[in-house]
Amino acid sequence: MGDGTGKMPDQRGLFASSKGLLGTGVTLLHNRLELLGVELAEERVRLVSVLAYGGAAFLCVAAGLIFLAVFFTVLLWESNRLLALGVFSALFLGAGIASLTLALSLARSGSKLFSASLAELRKDHDALATDNATRSQ
Repeated sequence: MGDGTGKMPDQRGLFASSKGLLGTGVTLLHNRLELLGVELAEERVRLVSVLAYGGAAFLCVAAGLIFLAVFFTVLLWESNRLLALGVFSALFLGAGIASLTLALSLARSGSKLFSASLAELRKDHDALATDNATRSQ
């Protein structure tokens, strides 16, 4: 059962190689999980920031628009108060519909969460597939 030289194959070399391969796989998996955790934390910070700034902007713009509508309505009270109220109602409703449309399109576009991790996993898969194809030839 030797290799023609009378020596037995080195079983410890195969075991060490397998152990090294397993260690590399575990390290690779550990790195990918750390990357997923970092991406999740970044996405959470981004989402909280967007919500905070968006909420503040919404409140400020809404208050400003309401005060502007009241100002022009009072300014035109004697001559065209119904026209002023109708124009501002139409503007507010139009802006609301446009904002709703934009929000729906953003919600449908999807998130880029874990895109870097998925790209790294694809590279790993491609590298392993290339290694396996090379070894089988």
